Amino acid sequence: MDDGSIDVKRAAREAAYAMPLDQIDPGDPELFRTDTMWPYFERLRAEDPVHWAVSPEPDVGGYWSVTKYNDIMAVDTNHEVFSSDPTIVLPDPKEDFTLPMFIAMDPPKHDVQRKTVSPIVAGPNLAKLEPIIRERAGEILDTCPIGEEFDWVDKVSIELTTMTLATLFDFPWEDRRLLTRWSDMATAAEDSPLFEGGGEERRRQELFGCVDYFMRLWNERVNEPPKPDLISMLCHGEATRDMDRMEYLGNLILLIVGGNDTTRNTITGSVLALNQNPDQYQKLKDFPELIPSMVSETIRWQTPLAYMRRRATQDFDLGGKTIRAGDKVAMWYVSGNRDEEVIERPNDYWIDRPRVRQHLSFGFGIHRCVGNRLAELQLKIIWEEILKRFPTIEVTGQPKRVFSSFVKGYEHLPVVIPTRIN
Repeated sequence: MDDGSIDVKRAAREAAYAMPLDQIDPGDPELFRTDTMWPYFERLRAEDPVHWAVSPEPDVGGYWSVTKYNDIMAVDTNHEVFSSDPTIVLPDPKEDFTLPMFIAMDPPKHDVQRKTVSPIVAGPNLAKLEPIIRERAGEILDTCPIGEEFDWVDKVSIELTTMTLATLFDFPWEDRRLLTRWSDMATAAEDSPLFEGGGEERRRQELFGCVDYFMRLWNERVNEPPKPDLISMLCHGEATRDMDRMEYLGNLILLIVGGNDTTRNTITGSVLALNQNPDQYQKLKDFPELIPSMVSETIRWQTPLAYMRRRATQDFDLGGKTIRAGDKVAMWYVSGNRDEEVIERPNDYWIDRPRVRQHLSFGFGIHRCVGNRLAELQLKIIWEEILKRFPTIEVTGQPKRVFSSFVKGYEHLPVVIPTRIN
């Protein structure tokens, strides 16, 4: 199965190299919806790896676009110069709708808020979660139709990750798909079809509904003894119990998107990548002990969050360019993960790749993804359970991708499971 025609890829490459360099804006969400951003990043890595881009969106404007692995590492590991305050996305927060969250804070506040929730994804709790995730993965897969086309995103990827997230929040089970909706609403581009023409106002209405729902859960649990769920941790934590409504919403969105979007898109990406690379799929079936390596390679290949934004706190020279204090900087993980100078055969999907964990997808430094081990665990379990049940999963059409340059994901992926292992 080939993802995208040769003609589309050729046209994208011609457009990327014909465009004047100073007009390239890799943050255009249409490039990600059509999966045509690759030649733009290839050209920037080669010709202008620290690139001043100008977006037509007024709340984005000009920003530095960093596309090479080592330059990204230099930014990501230097939080004193490159601050995540006030936001991790390119659009500036609206003055009347700012959502503080610990990933968009600097120390010391970042550190104590992160420490409040990190026990839920520490080793002991993951050991408790593993059999729960495995049981649910099996139940989901056992309900997949055989010989009939269905949407893998909705049936499997969303369902497994939303179940896990609902468990972490101890969220009402019957309403768990609200978590998926709020995640989508929080990360979609302002002109996404998801808003049905309502734009930013529609986003606000949905997210205010989110915080109202979670405030009810907070008010219940703040009067109960502390429990090992995220809401209880937040409302009893010394660093988080006095948050106002908007900071609570900000941290909720961070936990929902981090615990849901990224993993679900990598689960989908794994099915797509293995179909595009049937030799690697056969290798996985022949050697299932490669599942953990395949998981890491998929996380690199997929790069579920395409970038993170930082703000320079002082002038800084990077790649021969002077980044001025106050400038925005976008670290394009999706490009750094394809950097030919650091990663061998970067455009190949190679499930037994040497140094397979050498990718940027989880970030580095103080903001490295707090839930990375949980993401890997869910991917490992779902593939262990898939290989027990199905000889193959066949992708039957093109994926429909998310209209976003931040979340690199999928809305739909049509598949057929031809038969089940007896």
